Amino acid sequence: MMMVSRKVVSSLQFFTLFYLFTVAFASTEEATALLKWKATFTNQNNSFLASWTPSSNACKDWYGVVCFNGSVNTLTITNASVIGTLYAFPFSSLPFLENLDLSNNNISVTIPPEIGNLTNLVYLDLNTNQISGTIPPQIGSLAKLQIIRIFNNHLNGFIPEEIGYLRSLTKLSLGINFLSGSIPASLGNLNNLSSLYLYNNQLSGSIPEEIGYLRSLTKLSLGINFLSGSIRASLGDLNNLSSLYLYHNQLSGSIPEEIGYLRSLTKLSLGINFLSGSIPASLGNLNNLSRLDLYNNKLSGSIPEEIGYLRSLTYLDLGENALNGSIPASLGNLNNLFMLYLYNNQLSGSIPEEIGYLRSLTKLSLGNNFLSGSIPASLGKLNNFFSMHLFNNQLSGSIPEEIGYLRSLTYLDLSENALNGSIPASLGNLNNLFMLYLYNNQLSGSIPEEIGYLRSLTYLDLKENALNGSIPASLGNLNNLSRLYLYNNQLSGSIPEEIGYLSSLTNLYLGNNSLNGLIPASFGNMRNLQALFLNDNNLIGEIPSFVCNLTSLELLYMPRNNLKGKVPQCLGNISDLLVLSMSSNSFSGELPSSISNLTSLKILDFGRNNLEGAIPQCFGNISSLQVFDMQNNKLSGTLPTNFSIGCSLISLNLHGNELEDEIPWSLDNCKKLQVLDLGDNQLNDTFPMWLGTLPELRVLRLTSNKLHGPIRSSGAEIMFPDLRIIDLSRNAFSQDLPTSLFEHLKGMRTVDKTMEEPSYEIYYDSVVVVTKGLELEIVRILSLYTVIDLSSNKFEGHIPSVLGDLIAIRVLNVSHNALQGYIPSSLGSLSILESLDLSFNQLSGEIPQQLASLTFLEFLNLSHNYLQGCIPQGPQFRTFESNSYIGNDGLRGYPVSKGCGKDPVSEKNYTVSALEDQESNSEFFNDFWKAALMGYGSGLCIGISIIYILISTGNLRWLARIIEELEHKIIVQRRKKQRGQRNYRRRNNRF
Repeated sequence: MMMVSRKVVSSLQFFTLFYLFTVAFASTEEATALLKWKATFTNQNNSFLASWTPSSNACKDWYGVVCFNGSVNTLTITNASVIGTLYAFPFSSLPFLENLDLSNNNISVTIPPEIGNLTNLVYLDLNTNQISGTIPPQIGSLAKLQIIRIFNNHLNGFIPEEIGYLRSLTKLSLGINFLSGSIPASLGNLNNLSSLYLYNNQLSGSIPEEIGYLRSLTKLSLGINFLSGSIRASLGDLNNLSSLYLYHNQLSGSIPEEIGYLRSLTKLSLGINFLSGSIPASLGNLNNLSRLDLYNNKLSGSIPEEIGYLRSLTYLDLGENALNGSIPASLGNLNNLFMLYLYNNQLSGSIPEEIGYLRSLTKLSLGNNFLSGSIPASLGKLNNFFSMHLFNNQLSGSIPEEIGYLRSLTYLDLSENALNGSIPASLGNLNNLFMLYLYNNQLSGSIPEEIGYLRSLTYLDLKENALNGSIPASLGNLNNLSRLYLYNNQLSGSIPEEIGYLSSLTNLYLGNNSLNGLIPASFGNMRNLQALFLNDNNLIGEIPSFVCNLTSLELLYMPRNNLKGKVPQCLGNISDLLVLSMSSNSFSGELPSSISNLTSLKILDFGRNNLEGAIPQCFGNISSLQVFDMQNNKLSGTLPTNFSIGCSLISLNLHGNELEDEIPWSLDNCKKLQVLDLGDNQLNDTFPMWLGTLPELRVLRLTSNKLHGPIRSSGAEIMFPDLRIIDLSRNAFSQDLPTSLFEHLKGMRTVDKTMEEPSYEIYYDSVVVVTKGLELEIVRILSLYTVIDLSSNKFEGHIPSVLGDLIAIRVLNVSHNALQGYIPSSLGSLSILESLDLSFNQLSGEIPQQLASLTFLEFLNLSHNYLQGCIPQGPQFRTFESNSYIGNDGLRGYPVSKGCGKDPVSEKNYTVSALEDQESNSEFFNDFWKAALMGYGSGLCIGISIIYILISTGNLRWLARIIEELEHKIIVQRRKKQRGQRNYRRRNNRF
């Protein structure tokens, strides 16, 4: 017995030693394979993997390695800063590996197909790396795999169909990649799947019906893709689903009623899609729902009362839809709600008092609706409130005093309503408030001193109200204030010195008030100031030199004040300046050449001052300049001649100066130029036809200069393609009107042409045009007016009929020239013409009947020509007085004479007077017509004899009346014939 036992023991010892030997050998093989993989890492000195050495025990000593029965079972190297690839990973040498976690490293390139050799793998986590390429289909052979996490990489291509073969899979996370194509229907086979995360990819197509078969699913996240089609009703069968995220796709159709059957649902996010229809009332069944997100869709109808039954709801966002009706009072039942977003809808009615019962509420956003009535005082009970957005509604009444009790409030926006009354002093209690927007209301009274107690305030916007009184000095206490907007009010008094102590201020807008006095010297302390707007006040004095110390300044805007003195040379030191506008003041002296150092300057506006001297030539080198406005000064000398290639000028206005010499050819380099106004100077040149090559030129105004000579086309195929206003009046241009020029004006051939105006924001182009007999300054001219003014020159010849093709013209003035011939009937095609002035020429013939169809014509001046015949009658011609025709002795009819026989009213009057005047001569008329209608020989002889008698007796008045009577009869017969033809057509059209 003893011998047997010894033999058994010996055998056991042998097998044990053999087993241990083989196990040690196997571990050595795995360790060697892992060391070979480590050797491919870019960062060999990785401190996390310092323990990976040949001399140490892989199963006991190596970081991230766990063994079972002597073989590597788990490899977890998460957050180890590994920089490498999977190409040398020992997939074939780790047959017992069950858990592989390489997440949060810098592993790149692709997943090799050899991953299919890890047949015992249960857990795979490669998230947050740089892995690219496609998912290998071999992954579908890992039958034991339960969890796949490869999110936050650079994977692309399709999701392999083979993943649907992994029947043991419980979690699949491929989010935050670049996967494309459709979601494979085979995923519907994964009966054990509890979590499916495919969010933030580029997946397209519809959601597969088969996803509704995954009865074990608790979390489904498909957000931030390009999925389209409708939301499958089969999702309503996922009874265990707690989270459904389909947001930020292109899903359309209605929200299925069946979603309301998911009683386990706690989070539902369908925002940023194209969902339409109403919100299903069945959502009121989701008793466990804590988050409901339907924002940015096309949902319509009212908010269901049933939403108020969701007592677990903490987050409700229905913003940016087309919801209408009133806000249901039942929302006041949502005791746990801390965020309520209903902004950007079409909601109406008042804000329910019950909203004030939501004691957990921290954020309320109801902006951009049609809400009316007053702001409920009950909102003052929301002690946890820190953000209230009620902007852009129709709210009225005063701001409740109770708002000042919300001590946690950090953001208050009541702007763009019809709120009135004064700003409550209680707002001074809001110690945590950092943004206060009350702009664009009807608030009156003074700005409360208490606003200056809000030490946390960074934004204060009270613009566009009717606030009066002075600016409180207490605002100087707001050390954190970065933006202060008080413009467009009725504030008066001087600007407090204390404002200059706001060292954090970047934007100060005090324009459009009645502020007076000097600019405070303390402003020199605001070294962070980027925008200073003091326009449209009554400020006096010079530009203080300390303004030049504001080196961060980008916008300096002070037009329309009473500032005077010289423009400081040091302004050229504010290197970041983009806008420098000082127009409509009383500045004198010369324009400093140092301003040309401002290489970022876009708008330079010193128009309507008393500046004199020459424009520095270096101004042509400011390549960034878009607007150069020096109109109505006393500048002399020549224009800058060195506008360089790449010139950015969009508007150049030097109107009303004393500039001489020629128009510089270098303007041809300004290819973006849209407005050129050099009028009222002393320029001496011929017409600059070369400007016609500027593709965007819309306004060309050269009025009141010494320009001369004919206007001839350059022969180019495209000239002035976008021109809308051309004013060459009061010059000495001669010879024929430029027919070839009119043929090129394509911008005047389209009515209501959409014009994209430059986005200056604080500058609008304006020109003075003569329209309807008056000088009118037109602002935002580029899309409003189409004008041709060639008046007061020396043009001869005929008015070209091609003008009738320019159907967008609103003002046409060729008066005070030496034009001859007829008025072209083609002018009757100018259907939106408002002002037509052809006076003081040598035009002859009749006024074309076609002009009577110009129903927009408000001003007509045909005076002092040689026109004759009947004045056309029509709706607009009835409104013109006799001074429109004075100096044309041959014209007849209303309003210069009683009768003409051309319109229904005067025709009757003319007939009566004719019968009275010619009653004694009726026999003569009858005999005349009978004689005239006899045979050719005798009729002709008698007719000639009668004419001879009339001429010899000098009584031509009889002949004139005969001709008029004949003309009248012909016209009456023609009208009868036309009426008969129209009646015939109507009868035929009926049948």
